[in-house]
Amino acid sequence: MSSTIIYHITTASRRLNLFWALSRTPHGLIDMTTPALAALLVLGHFPPFPVIVLGLITVFAGYTAVYAINDVVDYRNDKEKVRVGGYDDSENYLDGVLIRHPMAKGVLNFWYGLAWGVGWTLVAMGGAYLLNPICMYLFIAGCVLEIIYCLLFSVSPLRVLVNGVVKACGPLAAVYAVTPSPPLFFLISLFMWIFFWEIGGQNIPADWTDIEEDRYFKAQTIPVKLGLKQAGLLCVVTLLVATFLNLILFWASPLTFGPFYLLVALAINIYLLLWPSLELAETRRREKAMALFNRASYYPMAVFGLVLLRILEQVVRTPG
Repeated sequence: MSSTIIYHITTASRRLNLFWALSRTPHGLIDMTTPALAALLVLGHFPPFPVIVLGLITVFAGYTAVYAINDVVDYRNDKEKVRVGGYDDSENYLDGVLIRHPMAKGVLNFWYGLAWGVGWTLVAMGGAYLLNPICMYLFIAGCVLEIIYCLLFSVSPLRVLVNGVVKACGPLAAVYAVTPSPPLFFLISLFMWIFFWEIGGQNIPADWTDIEEDRYFKAQTIPVKLGLKQAGLLCVVTLLVATFLNLILFWASPLTFGPFYLLVALAINIYLLLWPSLELAETRRREKAMALFNRASYYPMAVFGLVLLRILEQVVRTPG
């Protein structure tokens, strides 16, 4: 009896892992620190506990849904890439911690994947509406733009701009979840920061790792269309802008950051963004693109940790 129960639990766990893989949950969990970071920066303190709980549920559902939507819309393209040998799960790649694109590889039924994505979309929409209807509108906009981004695969490399907007929707929604009228300058700074980080630290390096398959299918990506030299230079420039905007965002926050925190923030930007992007621009090697993607993925989490430390320090020093 016990062995049968263990067998069923193990089988269910393996099947569930395929759904987590579809939503790239290991990467998604890291991404989820970005909305939390935005909320802390705009407030300068912790939001009420009920908002934290509902926000965490909504953020998890939202990122789980959007990553699944990406694979659902890109299903045919991903199947073709798999057919020609793409998406190697043995590589040191953050999105490959679990199996990459399980539907395209035939280990997860397409309709199950679609149902998974729709289910989490409904949960995210409900949670976002309860937090603030504007959050729900931003989530819907992010989903629609994600679909448009996927459909532009063979149309234009400017789809990278759409992807930058998609990544910024989550943090912007988090701001409106904790304050109904955020400062416009803060919103613009936050949007531009996430936008440039996504382009230089995520989108271009990710497309770089798939460049052979993308060339084969005549995909319109920055590395394919502009060439590796220009793509590498663009990574450096956008991440330099992101570093500058990170410091601007700290200045725009009601939190005060002394020299120690600003130096640590600068060190985070250099180690996770600037140094690996310079290495990629110099060598133009695929493994360096993968290294930049992996490091840059941890960037919001690292900045979140720094801001959280500052808030905790503030709490400890506040009398009463």
